Amino acid sequence: MIRHLLACAVALCASPVPAQTVGIFSSHADIGETATPGSVSHDAGRYRMTASGANIWGEKDAFHFAWVQRSGDLHIAADIAWEGKGKDPHRKAGLMIRQNRTPGSPYADVMVHGDGLIAMQYREVQDGPTRQIISSMTASTARVRLEREGDFVYFSVGPRQIILGHGGDTAAEASDAADWPNGSLEHGGGSYRIAFQAPVMVGLALSAHDNGVTETATFSNVELQVPSLAYVPDTGYAAKVESSLETIEVGGVQSRRVVRHFPGKIEAPNWTRDGKALIYNADGRIWRIPVEGGEPVAIPTGRHIRNNNDHGISPDGTQLVISDQSEPDNLSRIFVLPLTGSAGPREVVSDARARSYWHGWSPDGKTLAYVRVGTDDDSYDIWVKDLAGGPARPLIVGPGVDDGPEYSPDGKYLYFNSTRSGAMAIWRANADGSDPVQLTKDPERRDWFPHLSPDGKWIVFVSFGLDVALADHPPNRADVALKIMPADGSAPPRVLTRLFGGQGTINVPSWSPDGKQVAFVSYRLVR
Repeated sequence: MIRHLLACAVALCASPVPAQTVGIFSSHADIGETATPGSVSHDAGRYRMTASGANIWGEKDAFHFAWVQRSGDLHIAADIAWEGKGKDPHRKAGLMIRQNRTPGSPYADVMVHGDGLIAMQYREVQDGPTRQIISSMTASTARVRLEREGDFVYFSVGPRQIILGHGGDTAAEASDAADWPNGSLEHGGGSYRIAFQAPVMVGLALSAHDNGVTETATFSNVELQVPSLAYVPDTGYAAKVESSLETIEVGGVQSRRVVRHFPGKIEAPNWTRDGKALIYNADGRIWRIPVEGGEPVAIPTGRHIRNNNDHGISPDGTQLVISDQSEPDNLSRIFVLPLTGSAGPREVVSDARARSYWHGWSPDGKTLAYVRVGTDDDSYDIWVKDLAGGPARPLIVGPGVDDGPEYSPDGKYLYFNSTRSGAMAIWRANADGSDPVQLTKDPERRDWFPHLSPDGKWIVFVSFGLDVALADHPPNRADVALKIMPADGSAPPRVLTRLFGGQGTINVPSWSPDGKQVAFVSYRLVR
């Protein structure tokens, strides 16, 4: 009996919704506690929705929803405009995919807020917390699209179609159109993996964000389509991708924010020591972009223009280390240059029998730790080289693959990932390589690239599923998570976020100087 009541509570089987067809939507109703009943009307292709409700957020929602049931891949798009100035700047109108009618249902949406903020929100599990990915684009009126492809949800943003010749000519709309000079939808960046169960509810949603008032918005040029997606036989290095440079809060609601979306591939952000910029690689070059977004600028690296994703910044914030493979033998070598750039970077590591990839800089600024990949035996070992000179020397050698070395801020430890336990796991050794200790122990995961918070208390790393080979960290994988755990291993890892990514997502140190955020890259297949 108890089991039956619980099932009815989740499905609301005790209070079925009478058919209330409006336009293309089969039903509409208030979800959660609303002080004033909501409404929606449809006329000449335009939906006008009014609702109260405290919010769509946290562990339960309160809003009005017009929906139809669908299964499989889908795209829903609409022009959204608010009526009046409104009371709360966080009022929300948008498009939603929802599992059920309970206030705590899993869902994903893209919302246009009253103050112009645009974000994709999601709740992964029933009655769980809400997270969000904030778009770099803002507008008080916009066209948005929510996209479900497989188990991933994405979003796109652009100018309203009425600006493009479908009626309407207000000054506010013309101003918003200037935010999208290309005049079309652009991917908003970021994605999240949610395994919805078929069928889902998909439609229009509005919450006043203040249950004591009602707010009204219009949804025009609404389209609900099944996307035509080309099959990608190989999602590896040959696949074409788009990239989103993002940051995520490591505490609180763990909001993700899109710094910039790129039509091609970028990788491996570093955060500058002054907190003002991010450094990444793309097309063989190293680029700098303001943290708040804007136009990227290439950092001069002389003739070394085949840089890979193993680069970083010195402890004092003045120097840049790069791993470049511009020589005819295609071997990766390590160079140091000023962060502002140089026509002649100084070569630090060059090994005719190995590929060398930088990963760690000692806190005293004297030593580089790197991965040496032997060309004759495919060994993956951790070596170090003093910047003052002298020969490179092995530090952590076998068995198996050892990669991703990074020093703790106090210089006492070196963190790395290794297969020596039989699974790719995170390890910690003394700075001289002695006494290695295993920190992550999940045999179902492949854990790579530990990065230490500025205070040395936390590590963030990228975690793959069993769909990758034991010693591999490929790009463009669906079962990828960013995880965080205490640096001393005193508690198990927890998931910060899930994404489509892998190689290039977080290869190098990327904490903000205040220890509150981490930068990373997520990807989307071009198909």
